[in-house]
Amino acid sequence: MMRLGRYAVLGGAACASLAAVAEAQFGGIPCSVLDNRPCAPTVCSPLDGEPCQPQYPFPLGENLQLTIKSAEWNRGDFVDRGHPIDTIRDLFAALRACWQAPDGDDEHDGMQMAVRFAFKRTGEIIGEPRVTYTTPGIDDDTRKHYRDAVSRALDRCTPMPFSAGMGGAIAGRPIAIRYVDNRTKGPP
Repeated sequence: MMRLGRYAVLGGAACASLAAVAEAQFGGIPCSVLDNRPCAPTVCSPLDGEPCQPQYPFPLGENLQLTIKSAEWNRGDFVDRGHPIDTIRDLFAALRACWQAPDGDDEHDGMQMAVRFAFKRTGEIIGEPRVTYTTPGIDDDTRKHYRDAVSRALDRCTPMPFSAGMGGAIAGRPIAIRYVDNRTKGPP
């Protein structure tokens, strides 16, 4: 019983010293979620063999978001399967290169559509990409044409040739892509 008391005191001292470090470095004061002030909650028990670790939320901007504008990326290139994608920058470039906006009567100035999906380690898409936004007031046929264009672009790109490290890092993380048709129609 005496030993347990010593560990509880040592564990409490470790939590207190890490709390001071967290307050100095991060400006957050470790505390309980039941306190009536802002704080940096911690997970700590005197019975744990490790010191207290403050829990900090993910930094802003951790989610993967991409905007593809049709006037800049209507090239219709394809992904180079011989070159593994190893960075987020390479992934975004590949997704941009696969985009081809609808042409002719199907195009609509200012049309926006956003989709959300995730990749498997193998570079395939998990499930069906979900449309999260379309420009309001657009007729169903135009929406369908843009949805089909998004589906064709993702079909052209997948499966992505991820490196082993990139596949492990990207697997299951949501990606949001906003497609913007910013081309201007010329006079008929």
